Amino acid sequence: MITLKSAREINGMQAAGDILAGLFHALADYIKPGITTWDIDHFSYQYIIDHDATPGELNFEGYKYSTCVSINDMICHGCPSKDILIKQGDLIKVDTVIDYHGYLSDACHAFVAGEASAEVQKLMDVTLKSLYLGIDQAVVGNRIGDIGHAIQAYAEDKLGYGVVRDYVGHGIGPTMHEDPDVPHYGRAGHGTRLKAGMTITIEPMINVGDWGCSDPADDGWTIRTIDGSLSCQYEHTLVVTDNGPKILTSFDHELDAKYLWEVTK
Repeated sequence: MITLKSAREINGMQAAGDILAGLFHALADYIKPGITTWDIDHFSYQYIIDHDATPGELNFEGYKYSTCVSINDMICHGCPSKDILIKQGDLIKVDTVIDYHGYLSDACHAFVAGEASAEVQKLMDVTLKSLYLGIDQAVVGNRIGDIGHAIQAYAEDKLGYGVVRDYVGHGIGPTMHEDPDVPHYGRAGHGTRLKAGMTITIEPMINVGDWGCSDPADDGWTIRTIDGSLSCQYEHTLVVTDNGPKILTSFDHELDAKYLWEVTK
């Protein structure tokens, strides 16, 4: 069942999104070679608690951490560990959910430890643009398939990257995963029609190589590319409005405006 959110609910989700954006700003300074993925999770947990919120992922379906921290060829659901040491040039994706007094926002941001290689920087750029191409389609009257088609046509059909099929965006609020599913591939003009008040996540996972995913690792969660290639992810929570999509987890409002302008020009 798809719920249309009230102004009160959207304001609450925006407050959660603001905390999440603040966490990503703090992580941009914190992440560096020599720390572990467990350090990132511990830092994030403390930041969230200090801002009068709770980590939505902690204990969700048995998950034991506040964040998913996925490195290099990990596509998603990377379990933080004291044994995973971050090295120079690593591509780190941090995905988490903020629960602010019952209001949820979900986002993922990619970071590089130190200086990015040309391959990593291009993958990050392509993935971020893919996200905004999808967001641009999240308008009243469009369909879910328009979002996925825009992403797939750019990242896969035009540039030859692999768009992950097995993990998709979703509706959100008041629970973490709700209808509708939001694939990052598909056919334009197909799927659920978008209405004002719908809150969804768009979270493309883009691989340098094949789009396929491994089975979960021994930890029961971590997913990798099947060919060992790099993978990147960015994610925003947004609300569909009569005036276009509104991003609730904006990390950088100027960046949002720049990318949205570039994809629509």
